[in-house]
Amino acid sequence: MLYPVKLSTTQRDELRDITREVAARVQQSGVQSGTVLVYCPHTTAGIAINENADPDVKKDVLMRLDEVYPWEHPQYRHVEGNTASHLKSITCGPSQQLIIEGGRLLLGRWQGIYFCDFDGPRSREYYVKIMQG
Repeated sequence: MLYPVKLSTTQRDELRDITREVAARVQQSGVQSGTVLVYCPHTTAGIAINENADPDVKKDVLMRLDEVYPWEHPQYRHVEGNTASHLKSITCGPSQQLIIEGGRLLLGRWQGIYFCDFDGPRSREYYVKIMQG
C-alpha cells in the first residue's frame, strides 16, 4: 500500500512531526506485522527519526545544521543559491524504514518521525509505503 501525503511548510528550515500521520496510515492499512518506508522525493528535504518530547531538540538540530552548512558561503557555486539545503538534505537522508508490530509503529518512547524541509516554505509531499510481512 502506497499513501502519498501532502504538507505545506512555513519556514525555510523546519522539522515537522509527522508521526501521527504515518501511524494513521499504518492503522488504516490493517497491517499487523511488517515494515513502513517513509520517503521524501525532494532534493532539499528529508525524513528523520529523533526525539519528539522536547521541542528544544528541533531548535538545537537546526541551529547546528546552520552552523555546519551556512546559507551563504563564498565558495558555493549552485546557481539557485540553496546549496546549504542540499547539504542538509544529504545529511538527513531521503527516507526512514520502521517496523510495524501489533498494528502499530515500533518506535522508542521519545522517538518521532520528522519531515525535514531545508528550503521552505513550500508545498511538499512524502510517501508512506506499507509492506506486510
